[in-house]
Amino acid sequence: MNEKLVNYKTRITEFWTSRSRKQKMVFAGSAFAVILMVLLLIFMVNKQNYSTLYSNLTLQETGQIKEVLDARGISSTISDNGTSILVPETLVDSLKVELAAEGYPKSGSIDYSFFQEQMGFGMTDNEFSVIERAAMQTELASLIRNMNGVNHANVMITLPEESVWLSAVSEASTAAVVVDLAPGYELDQAQVKALFHLVSKSVPNLPIDNIVISDQMFNNYVYEDATYADSALSIYEQQRAIQRDIERDLTRDVQQMLGTVVGRDKVIVSVSTDIDFTQENRTEQLVEPVNPDNLEGIVVSIERIAETYSGEGMVDGGVVGTGEDIPNYPGVIGEGPTEWERTEDRINHEVNRINREIVESPYKIRDLGIQVMLEPPDGMDFLPQERLEDIRQLLGTIVRTSISGTYADELTPEAINEKIVVTSQPFEGKVEMAEQPIGEIPMWMFIVGGILIAVILLLVFLLIRKRKEEIEEDEFVEEVRYEVPDLPDENTGLSATKRKQLEKMAKEKPEEFSKLLRTWLSED
Repeated sequence: MNEKLVNYKTRITEFWTSRSRKQKMVFAGSAFAVILMVLLLIFMVNKQNYSTLYSNLTLQETGQIKEVLDARGISSTISDNGTSILVPETLVDSLKVELAAEGYPKSGSIDYSFFQEQMGFGMTDNEFSVIERAAMQTELASLIRNMNGVNHANVMITLPEESVWLSAVSEASTAAVVVDLAPGYELDQAQVKALFHLVSKSVPNLPIDNIVISDQMFNNYVYEDATYADSALSIYEQQRAIQRDIERDLTRDVQQMLGTVVGRDKVIVSVSTDIDFTQENRTEQLVEPVNPDNLEGIVVSIERIAETYSGEGMVDGGVVGTGEDIPNYPGVIGEGPTEWERTEDRINHEVNRINREIVESPYKIRDLGIQVMLEPPDGMDFLPQERLEDIRQLLGTIVRTSISGTYADELTPEAINEKIVVTSQPFEGKVEMAEQPIGEIPMWMFIVGGILIAVILLLVFLLIRKRKEEIEEDEFVEEVRYEVPDLPDENTGLSATKRKQLEKMAKEKPEEFSKLLRTWLSED
């Protein structure tokens, strides 16, 4: 065994001494890199990844959970000034379930589950009222903490005492809420209104006026009863925003269209609009004939009445008159035989009865003006008039299609041309913007990367060269072995004696035998 160790040591020493200084440096650097990579791999494998188990805890809750984890032998770390606790990532889910089953974290507050544990016959009305109010405060604080941006919440409720007298005026409840907001977060008006309504509806007989809400910096939040649409300023801002959106969209479309033709930096567009915000609600009850040609409707019913009469009449009679001019004139003049006939047609027609409830849109473009300035190409003072007329026609189409139909019917080509202004002149005040490099990589990164690539290529080259030299050496040894003549096979004589001596030397002293072979090979 010792001879083998000595043999290996001799071979390693001979191999190391036969190498050049550069090769020794390469081997040493490679060995150091391999050892460093192995150590780094071991460190990454054994590294413990921590994940957040609970966050936004109080110091008391953090201490309770830390004590439970230490008792179980689970490593943990605390961060965020004692408000968060971290455990190994693989144990997060199981620990949440186990700790929740044991009732952790315990905040020390009373919720409605406390009644099931403490309810008994010996509880007085005062004790019940205190516990009920504490549970109400706890549950309300839990609801408020669910709001986005709220880390903690403290609620104080004051309930009036019930009077036994019917004539006594019942007092209203009061509530004070302090919310702990996340850093840089501020409640908007919608969230403030939601908080006021949540507290008001959770406590009996609690009007909104008796609620006070503030944050941890004691900034008070006020409930604004006026809605967004009821405020005159809000209506103006809303209408102004709509007008800006319409003008911005038209400007972008015209800018994109003309920029494709003459260049994006050679056109300036300005659009001004007049928006009709009048909203009209009307009801129409129309009656129209079914057939507009003869103005007749559908015949629903026809009634025809025909009457005829014939008779002999009657003779003269009555009291004789006593007039001065016509004496003895009969009082009643008789008639002879009479006949008459009457025909009547009654036709009922049905017409179209139309009931319409129309709500007109309040956002109509009543008037539109487009102003365009173009910069001519280099070497020209202005664009040709034909080009300007083509652009004017394009803009005229935009004006006609953008203005609402009611107002567009009154437009004439002359009126449309008056709403468009197209000029061409050089832009003297154009600011030259320097192009900012986007995502530029620092020079030192290129240098370091180049050095690393060169070192890797050098190592690969040396390894390939070393491998090639070893292959050549092996081939040379094999060739030499083939050239060595075989020992005589005689059983007697001088040759047989030498062969036996060499075999004995190879078995008993392999080192000297190998040296002898190398000497023979070198002499040959």
